Amino acid sequence: QVQLVESGGGLVEAGGSLRLSCAASGRTFSRYAMGWFRQAPGAEREYVAAISSSGVATNYADSVKGRFTISRDNAKNTVYLQMNSLKSEDTAVYFCAAGRTHIAYTTRREYNYWGQGTQVTVSS
Repeated sequence: QVQLVESGGGLVEAGGSLRLSCAASGRTFSRYAMGWFRQAPGAEREYVAAISSSGVATNYADSVKGRFTISRDNAKNTVYLQMNSLKSEDTAVYFCAAGRTHIAYTTRREYNYWGQGTQVTVSS
């Protein structure tokens, strides 16, 4: 059974930065893509960023492109989300997800394991 544990969320002022981490266990981490999604109150869970198994390929939602960076350390079984220039609209619970394949897909159905989420609140 795959387990994903997020950390690093918190309260930050607009324009600030946070770095989220997601530690994975339960299968060979380096074989699978990883993604970050977020869910604001009353909204659907939405895609944020994804990274391929090797880390070579990444992609981002338009809303975070140029501000967020996804990365991974396969030796540590950990994926990161560096979030800069945060805006109030980035406020949400952020979820780490493990992919079904090595490809950095952008849709929820391509991810079959999920963390419990970490709250990010950006004050304006």
